Parts: sequence; structure tokens; C-alpha cells
Amino acid sequence: MSNKMISKVEGQELILERVFNAPRELVFKAFSEAEHLKHWWGPRGWTLTVCNVDFRPGGIWHYCMKCIDQNQGDFYGYESWGKAVYDEIVEAEKIIYVDYFSDAEGNETEGMPSSHVTMTFVEFEGKTKLVSRSKYASPEALKTVMEMGMEQGITETWDRLEEHLQSIQ
Repeated sequence: MSNKMISKVEGQELILERVFNAPRELVFKAFSEAEHLKHWWGPRGWTLTVCNVDFRPGGIWHYCMKCIDQNQGDFYGYESWGKAVYDEIVEAEKIIYVDYFSDAEGNETEGMPSSHVTMTFVEFEGKTKLVSRSKYASPEALKTVMEMGMEQGITETWDRLEEHLQSIQ
């Protein structure tokens, strides 16, 4: 298995898998601490200008991605706000949260699909297999985010995560 992302859609669920060449505890930490997330979250050419993480069940991660790449045309300077509300956390094994589009105050964006995400961190031949299952309210809601380029965005984000993990080991 290469470290490239495997992606499949089953009804209203998007399933993503990728193996990272890093210990499970470190990959988990990269998802749970602002100091890590700031280095890799978002597609290439985007940076986190806001990253507030309250990593506990019931806690919220509120962030802003900003496009800093002039080559991305109309997206240059654009801000995209997001919010995750954590449901369940099992150290180094699992993170379950609801993912929302939001505004700067953390209010959920009307008309934009949210998803219920389960991320599982699996020990795999000395590496970590990350499995992300995002369930949407309907197949149409999933189609909406796919048409926004989410798959490419996550691919680039996870590429950046792999680079970050390599730089800190």
C-alpha cells in the first residue's frame, strides 16, 4: 500500500484512507494540538490564521484558512472558516466530531452541509493507517462538498501532514 489516499463514496458517506510513515501517537497528536495543525491543515497555498483547539468531548476546534497563494486567482485572500465539535476522543485511537462550515464567530453557515466524522488511527506495519469516515445528511449534501473540490483539498492537506510528520521525527 502506497502512502497515497484511497477515497470511496458509499451512499452519503465519504471514506478516506492513507498510511502515514509515523507512529500512531504522533499522527493523533498532529490532529489534536493547534501547534501541529497550524503547520499542515488546509490545501497547498492556504494557511491557518486562526486555530483555537479545545480538544475534549464537547470541546470545539474553530479555525480560519486563508489563501496566501497569488497563483490561485480568485481564491487569493479568501478566508474559509470551519468548526469541529468533538463528540468522542480515544487517545491515539479515535476522534469523532461534527464538522461545520462556520463564520468568524463560530456560527454554523446556513445551507452548507455538515458531516459526522469518525477518524480512526490504526497501527499498520510500524506506520499509521488513518481511516476517515464522513457521513452527510444525504447523498446530495456529500455531492455538494465533492463539487467544491473537497477531495483534492483533503489530498493536499494529507500530503502536507505527511511532510509535517517527516519534518518532526
